[in-house]
Amino acid sequence: MLAGRVVAFLSLTWSTYQSLAIPRITECGLSCSQGFACKSRTNRNLLNSFCRAPPTSMPQSVLESLELSTGMKCDPREGCSLHLRMHASLILQEGLRGLEVCTMSLDTQAVQCQGVQVLRASRRLHVGQQVLFDCLEVSVAQHLYVTLRTIPHFCGLQLDQQYHVEDCRDQDVGRNVPDCLAEKLTYKVNRSHKAILVQVPDALGSPDYYVRLCLRWLTCEDTGPTVRVTSNGVSQTVSLPYSQELPCLCLEGWPSTPDAVRIQTCPFEDDTEALWDAVHYHPGSQALSWEPICPVSGHVSLCWREGPGAPCHELERSGQPAHGKVRYPLVDTQPQLCLKFSTHRGFWVRCPFAQRRFPAWRMAVQPLPSQGLLRASFFSPSPARFQVRLCHQWEPQLPTCHRVLETTPLPAALGDPLVGPVAAFVDIPQEEACAPGICIQGWRTDVNFSVPQQLCNVQCARVTSSRWQAMGIALPSRPGVWAVTLGTAEAKCQCRSHAPLSSRHPRDCHT
Repeated sequence: MLAGRVVAFLSLTWSTYQSLAIPRITECGLSCSQGFACKSRTNRNLLNSFCRAPPTSMPQSVLESLELSTGMKCDPREGCSLHLRMHASLILQEGLRGLEVCTMSLDTQAVQCQGVQVLRASRRLHVGQQVLFDCLEVSVAQHLYVTLRTIPHFCGLQLDQQYHVEDCRDQDVGRNVPDCLAEKLTYKVNRSHKAILVQVPDALGSPDYYVRLCLRWLTCEDTGPTVRVTSNGVSQTVSLPYSQELPCLCLEGWPSTPDAVRIQTCPFEDDTEALWDAVHYHPGSQALSWEPICPVSGHVSLCWREGPGAPCHELERSGQPAHGKVRYPLVDTQPQLCLKFSTHRGFWVRCPFAQRRFPAWRMAVQPLPSQGLLRASFFSPSPARFQVRLCHQWEPQLPTCHRVLETTPLPAALGDPLVGPVAAFVDIPQEEACAPGICIQGWRTDVNFSVPQQLCNVQCARVTSSRWQAMGIALPSRPGVWAVTLGTAEAKCQCRSHAPLSSRHPRDCHT
């Protein structure tokens, strides 16, 4: 066994300018020190990914060190590129044939490997010596995982290290690497023409550029054509049309170099109004749905409000996370029933039934002569089921309902043409309905989400048609009928807010 030591160097030839932050590289390739025969391994042996047990005579300190740094190679026409310099050393032992170094991008999982093989003659001559080598091309801001192992790969003989390549915030990189020029894109939004005007700078020797608009989800999905801006030494302006101002609509730019860093900016990041308009009602299933067209983190619920600008009180058991499509089955089409969206930026309310003419049900209360009864009739343009409750008004929160009265359904043909078809009715004893502090509460029972309302303190003996009209209660065409319009924006009873509300807890209406 030879006693002498020969130090072998496999290194990248580079020249460093002391005044620059990142050393400049003139060439990128393997070289061996004088008297040491080695060559690059062009074909990677996949079996080297699996380790084998090392000989008992092999020490654990065979791999001594792994040092990483960045170098910059510049070309007058193509611009500058970055390279990872890797300085590794080992002490050759019997059975070792070389080194392999691999880098894996933690962003893309792409792997690059480079190996060096010590020729058989050198292995015989230089057993027990050192070897150093480097260099692989990298991209701006790459996060790398670097592995150094022996050839063959012996278990437990491996060095691992993470490395962050400088990004465009580094003054030297930002000024000289073409990938960073995409960060300097400037734009102007022309809202009247629904277009984004992008100004693409053109530095000397920079490659062509691509710009596009995309919707940013897990990836950025195309919403229009990708425009290529040819490098001609002059700053150029590109017009990119858009159809809707969305917070996830982003401008993306990148140079035409392979694996270039893509820079994104989202001009409408704070414009969330359009997100809440994608509300749809499905008449066949009576379902209300909403699906976000951009990623949203928040909460959505059904709520009820008396009119525009009034507080919207959330219905219990209606809250859902706003991460994906939200669906509420069997929803009553009441103008006061709304969707409330809450995020860390605030909350928004959309009332889909307030803007269009949806069918609404109504309740009318009529005294029956000489029977001591009040008849509550429900008018509905579509088949529906209803229920009446008699409740105590003077409770701290919601009235306590002590009696439930089931209605009698009627054929759709019956009813007053001016009022609408009568869907159901129930007769209520006057001594119960007209007692002090009692409310007549009517609500629909064949849907999951509705807003019941009620009429309180009905003084049957003294109430006349003129008194009801003076109090603002809308009456049907027939005299002697007291009507409470339920589920319409024109409800004439004055409602008092209660919280919390649910599909089983009504509004209070007082005379």
